[in-house]
Amino acid sequence: MGCGNSRVKIKSTKKAVKENHQCPAGTAIKAAVLIQRWYRQYVARMEVRRRCTWTIFQSIEYAGEQDQIKLHNFFSYLMDHFTPTCGNEQGFISHIITQTDETCKDNQSAYDNIEVSDSYVGPQLCFPLTPAHVTALLEAFKEKQQRLHARYVLQLLNETRKHLEHLPNINQISTCYSKEITICGDLHGKLDDLFLIFYKNGLPSPEKVYVFNGDYVDRGKHSIEILLILFAFLLVYPKGVYLNRGNHEDHIINLRYGFTKEVMQKYQVHGSRILKLLRSVFSWLPLATVIDEKVLIIHGGISETTDLNFLRKIDRHKYVSILRPPGRRRIEWHKHASGQEQLCGGSSGHNVMLKQTPRKNTDSDVLHSHTNNTSKSSSTLSVKKKEITKRVHRSVEEELEKCRRQVGFSNVYEDSKSLTVPDSDSDEHERKQIVDILWSDPMHQEGCITNSVRGGGCYFGPDVTEKILRKHNLQLLIRSHECKQEGYEYCHNQKVLTIFSASNYYEIGSNRGAYVKLGPDLIPHFVQYQVNQSTRKLTLRQRVSRVERSALGALREKIFAHKSDLISVFEHYDKNKTGNISLNDWANALESILALSLPWRVLRSQLVPSAPNGLLNFHLWFDELAIERPNTQHIQPSLLETLYKSRSELETIFGIIDSDNSGQISFEEFKKTWQLLSSHLKIEISDEAISDLACSMDFNKDGSIDINEFLEAFRLVDKSNYKD
Repeated sequence: MGCGNSRVKIKSTKKAVKENHQCPAGTAIKAAVLIQRWYRQYVARMEVRRRCTWTIFQSIEYAGEQDQIKLHNFFSYLMDHFTPTCGNEQGFISHIITQTDETCKDNQSAYDNIEVSDSYVGPQLCFPLTPAHVTALLEAFKEKQQRLHARYVLQLLNETRKHLEHLPNINQISTCYSKEITICGDLHGKLDDLFLIFYKNGLPSPEKVYVFNGDYVDRGKHSIEILLILFAFLLVYPKGVYLNRGNHEDHIINLRYGFTKEVMQKYQVHGSRILKLLRSVFSWLPLATVIDEKVLIIHGGISETTDLNFLRKIDRHKYVSILRPPGRRRIEWHKHASGQEQLCGGSSGHNVMLKQTPRKNTDSDVLHSHTNNTSKSSSTLSVKKKEITKRVHRSVEEELEKCRRQVGFSNVYEDSKSLTVPDSDSDEHERKQIVDILWSDPMHQEGCITNSVRGGGCYFGPDVTEKILRKHNLQLLIRSHECKQEGYEYCHNQKVLTIFSASNYYEIGSNRGAYVKLGPDLIPHFVQYQVNQSTRKLTLRQRVSRVERSALGALREKIFAHKSDLISVFEHYDKNKTGNISLNDWANALESILALSLPWRVLRSQLVPSAPNGLLNFHLWFDELAIERPNTQHIQPSLLETLYKSRSELETIFGIIDSDNSGQISFEEFKKTWQLLSSHLKIEISDEAISDLACSMDFNKDGSIDINEFLEAFRLVDKSNYKD
C-alpha cells in the first residue's frame, strides 16, 4: 500500500513539474519582476534604516564635541574675568585656567628610578631601537601578552618627544624615494585595524612609507598600544613614518573620550607620569604633511583664512590643548595700606592701580588711572591699555563681584593674589589656525561658515578648497576626522578626499575602514576592510538591526536627559491639557529641543510604540522609554536631569582638577567644581543640593568622591527589547 501511494505521488509531482515548465513565458517574467520589486523595496527599507542609524550616531557624536569646544569659552571666561580672593581659591582657579608644560628637556630621571622586576615577561626595549625591538613589541601586543613595562613606556615617549622637537610644523615628503606612500586616517584605539593594515600592506620601512593622519587615541580600548607601536616605528624609521596631530591628541579631549582612563587602568602606579609626558608629545606632533608639494594631508580641513606659510611659523608646542588658552605670564595683585590694589607684571615692572570704592568704575576711569601710573614708556602704556581694556568690558568691580557670587566664593581679600592674562592677541589668531585644520569639515555649498555642529572649526565649500589649493599650488587635500561608511569619500570635484581607518567605529558592522596609497603619479588607490568577521555571517536585516539597536539606545538617553524641556514644549502644544499631542507636534518638539537634525517622522515607529488616532500621550511615552533611573531618589529631579545633560563637561573639569588622575576628589573640590560649572551653564543649584549629591556619591564614607563611581551611578540603562 505504501509503495503504491508513493508511485501515485511521484507521478503527480512529475506531472505538476511538466505543467510548470509549460507555463507561459510572460508569467515567469511577471514573477521575476515581482521578486525584483520586492527585493528592491526591501533593500531600500534597509538602506533608509541604515542611513537613519548613521545620522543618529553622527548627530550625537558631534553634539558631544560641541560641549568640549564650549569648555574653551569657559576657561577663557575665567581667564579674562576672574580675580581670586584668597590663597585657596587662587590655587583652585589657577589650576583650571592655566596650562604649563613642566616636562624637562631630558626626562631621564622619570624612568631611571623605575626598576623592571624579574617577574616581567613582556617585551624589553633598549635605545636606540632596532627593527627587532619593534617586531617583538608587535608580537607581544598581537598575542595579548603582558603590557609594555612603564619604564620602557616612559623612555619611549621621552625619545619620541626629543625626535618630534626637531621636526617642522609641516612635513615635506616625496614619492621619489619609495614606490608608494600609504595614508591612514583615524584609528581611535582600534588596534586590530592597525594590525590588519600592516598585514595587508606591509610594515613601515624606508621603502614602505606611512602617513598617519591623527586621532590615534580615545574611544577604542588599545590607544596606548597604537601610540607605542607608531612611536617605535617613527624612531626606527624616521623617514618611513610621519605622524600628524588630530583633534583628539589633546589631553582635555582625552579626559572625556576614554584615553586618560585607559592609561590609568593599565598603568595605575605610573599612569600620571605617562599622561603628563604624553601631553608634551602630543603638542610636538606636526600639524600637516605635504607629498611632492602637491598633496596636502591634514586631519580636519581648512578655512578661507588658512595659511600654510603662517602655520609653518607657529610654535605648535605652546598649544598643549586648544580647549584652554596657551601658556600665560603671571600678574600679581598687592594690597596697599591706602585700600588700593596694585596690579604688577610685565617686563617693564609698571603697575596698575585699581581703586576699590563704592562707585562703579567705568572703562575710562580704569584707563585714566592706568595712564597716571605709567609714564616711563609710551609703548608699554599702549600694551597695558590693551590688556586692561580687554579685561574690563563694563565695570571691573561689578564684573568681578558678579563672578565671585556665581561661584560661591567670599569677598575676603588677601595681601597677594595672582591671575594669568594673555600675552597678545596673536595667540588667538594662531589658535584659530590650528582649530581650523584640526576640526573643520567640508560642505557641498559654497563659502565658509562656522561649524555649529561640532562647535569648532568651520564648514568649507568647494570654492574655499579651490582657493587654498591654488594659493599653495596644490592639487589634492586628504583629510580624516569624519567616519565614512565605506572608509573613504570624495567631495569638492574630487579635490578633497576623506580617509577613515577605524572600521566598526560606532558599532560592529557600522562601517568599513580604508587606507589610500599614492604612487609617483599621485593617483589614489584604496583598500577597504572590516576587521570583525562575525558580521559576514549575519543577514542584511540582522546587521542593520544590530547597529540600529545601539543608536536608538543612545538616542533614548539623549531624550531622557532633556525630559523637563521636552515636557514643557509638549504642554505648550497641548492647548486643551489632555496630555496628548499629535505626532507632528512630537517631532517638532524633539527637533527644537535636541537640535540633532534627525528624521523624526521616519524614526517614529522605533521610538513611539503606539499612538491611537495619531495622538501621543507624552507622559506615558516617557514611562515607556524604559530608562532605568539611578538609585538616588533623594536628589531633586532638576539636579538629576542637569547632571545627565552636563555630566561629560563635569567629568572633564573633574579630570582637570584631579591632577594626579587618582579618580578621587574631595567634597570641597566637588562643591567648587559644580559651582563653576553651574556658573558656566547658567543654572541655579543650591549648596544643599550639591552637598546631598556629594554625600550620596561617597559610598565608602571616606570624605572623597570616586569620579568613576559617580558616573556609574548616573549611567542610563536601556531595557527596551528589540527584534531583528
